[in-house]
Amino acid sequence: MHRALALSMALFALPAAAEQQSPLVVVLDPGHGGRWPHDGAHGRRGLHEKVIALQVAQKTKELLEQQGATVILTRDTDEDVPLADRVRIANEAGADVFLSIHCNAMEKHEDRKVTRGVETYFLSPDPTDAEAKMLAQLENGGPDAVPLPKASDAVTGILNDLALGQARNDSAALALIVQQHIVRGTRAPSRGVRQAPFLVLSGTRMPSALVEIGFISHPREGHMLGGKTYQGKVARALADGVRDFADKVLARRLVAQVRSPAEKPDGVPVNAASVASPGGTR
Repeated sequence: MHRALALSMALFALPAAAEQQSPLVVVLDPGHGGRWPHDGAHGRRGLHEKVIALQVAQKTKELLEQQGATVILTRDTDEDVPLADRVRIANEAGADVFLSIHCNAMEKHEDRKVTRGVETYFLSPDPTDAEAKMLAQLENGGPDAVPLPKASDAVTGILNDLALGQARNDSAALALIVQQHIVRGTRAPSRGVRQAPFLVLSGTRMPSALVEIGFISHPREGHMLGGKTYQGKVARALADGVRDFADKVLARRLVAQVRSPAEKPDGVPVNAASVASPGGTR
């Protein structure tokens, strides 16, 4: 019998079935929103990150709801929702998964012509590299846009969030699974699973990841990101990734919680160090 089928049977055999059969709760966070400078990255012919992120999030929501999930968007209109409010929405919803959706971009003209691909991030106080650090700063609003505490205090706060333990380890697994699905579903170049101190992830109490679905600044990839067909592929990949994560990680965790210590689930838990990869370079 396949592991997935065995796991499903185990779940139905667990006590408190009514509670455990409740729908998967997913919070999707369309990045940015509102007027400049909160509208995100720009591409050719009037492409805006805020618009693409919302369109993809809405399509992903529809697909997940068709599978029985409860899905909440942190914004469903063109509005600037503060990062703290996005986190609050996820926590108050009691979400099982939080996924923030963004488009990447390059500033230099020569880089805009060649840099493309997808990358997925999970929270860490230690960015994968200088590029991950810079991206986190941009997504956090920049040093002038967001009143950050002193550096040492900021790192301490993130480390306190990391003390949530299993949710953070699961975030690394979520990032890996989502990255695998979006690369497979869109055939876009993979820039890897990376880590950085994103504020929108730091306060969440559930497995969380931030996915850069492509470079809006690249002539061809940006054009595809603005089209319904490619957005549909991205949305399908994200929905499949979330569902795959729920089946492989969340369900396994639920089984492990009701087993005796001698009946640990098969496999080794995923941790941040095991999935982080340097990805490509800009």
